[in-house]
Amino acid sequence: MSTLRPQETVEVALAAARGDATVVIVERGGDRYLRWADSALVGAGDGAEHRVSVVSVVAGRVGAVSVSGPVDRAEVVGMVHAAEAAARQAPPAPDARPLPEPGVTSPHWEEPVRPPAPGVLAGLVDQIATGFARAERNGQVLHGYAEHRSRTTFLGTSTGVRLRHDEPAGHLELTARDSTGAPVWTNAVTSDFADVSVAALQDELDRRLRWGRRRVELPPGRYECLVPPSAVADLMNYAYTTAGAGAAAQGRTAYSRAGGRTRIGETVAGVPLTLRSDPLAGGLRCAPFLVAASSTGTRSVFDNGLPLGPTCWWERGRLRSLVHTRDSADELGMPLTPVVENLILEGPPGGGDDADLVARTRRGLLLTSLWYIREVDLATMALTGLTRDGVYLVEEGEVVGAVHNFRFNDSPLAMALRVTEAGRAVPTRARDWGDAVAHTAMPMLRVPDFQLTAATTAV
Repeated sequence: MSTLRPQETVEVALAAARGDATVVIVERGGDRYLRWADSALVGAGDGAEHRVSVVSVVAGRVGAVSVSGPVDRAEVVGMVHAAEAAARQAPPAPDARPLPEPGVTSPHWEEPVRPPAPGVLAGLVDQIATGFARAERNGQVLHGYAEHRSRTTFLGTSTGVRLRHDEPAGHLELTARDSTGAPVWTNAVTSDFADVSVAALQDELDRRLRWGRRRVELPPGRYECLVPPSAVADLMNYAYTTAGAGAAAQGRTAYSRAGGRTRIGETVAGVPLTLRSDPLAGGLRCAPFLVAASSTGTRSVFDNGLPLGPTCWWERGRLRSLVHTRDSADELGMPLTPVVENLILEGPPGGGDDADLVARTRRGLLLTSLWYIREVDLATMALTGLTRDGVYLVEEGEVVGAVHNFRFNDSPLAMALRVTEAGRAVPTRARDWGDAVAHTAMPMLRVPDFQLTAATTAV
């Protein structure tokens, strides 16, 4: 097989197309990972990603075909024919419209795809080995995972769009246990691991293990909780990915209002929180153009190539925008605000760091992370899930002991209305729903009356 370059794949597919409009998306990338358990490396490796998607439009009908793995010229042509055949059999697309006209072509379109640097995790291996020795001295064992991903996306369309985005990203999760058996967890996000300190992460884990030496039993109920950035990212990811304007106008989500209207302009946060996206945000860069291999409630294949810029979703506690396709924006007469693949939540200036919020707590619970989150009711945005790897009782500004984990039932929007304080936003990754929006910056939030419905022995 003679594998095509991504740029060649785009051109071969478009040359073979006979439909009314065609979109070609090529994703190339590589992964490198490390895994360790019981203070020993148990896995290391790398992998390559090749994915080609062809979307064809014939008489306002859409067909799409995606293939994983390297492809040659004949396979690409076959994909185009298959997508066009599928389009002829499909019902008319309700959001059909001409593809966007080209703007500025990516200046590095023709450059080769750079694989992940071979040594991107080399320095981390040395740090982890040092961490194993430290853990052994302290009667602990370490578990964890680190991953570096390098992704390049090529987008070409029959209207002449030629866009490319290169995106390196990495994250690390570190868990420690001692003789008590209760695990503690922390994480870090990075682009190249040069700024990750395993020793600093262990300092935080050591502190949490010390907190856990005193155990406190508390009944289920409503508690003031300090919700850390990674858990806030889980909640905001859900609030964002369900913020489609079309579904809201149809009365199907928590952003709906009677009479086919939405909650734009309403207060959604108890303090002036701003929720925004920006493709060029430092440390959180994402594609500055829209990519869609299939249509969903928040994106349309007909919008492929739309330029993306800074977008404000909540402004100082009020809902300012919902996620629009061109179709929903035209139908509802609203400004076009397409989905952007990053998310930043910011509170008022001077919020301080996590330690500052703890110090200002008279009595409450400090959470570590959320896990096994599931949707209960889309109309109210109700979720259920578990706290994980540490819940701590705070009294008069000091952590006084560890509490068992709980099941929770609450809604991100209802919680946002109850927020009384927000810390400083920091880059983080949602632990459970990190793949929904990978690039986030979130603050710790103080949430009164967090509904903890049952104690659990899950760890």
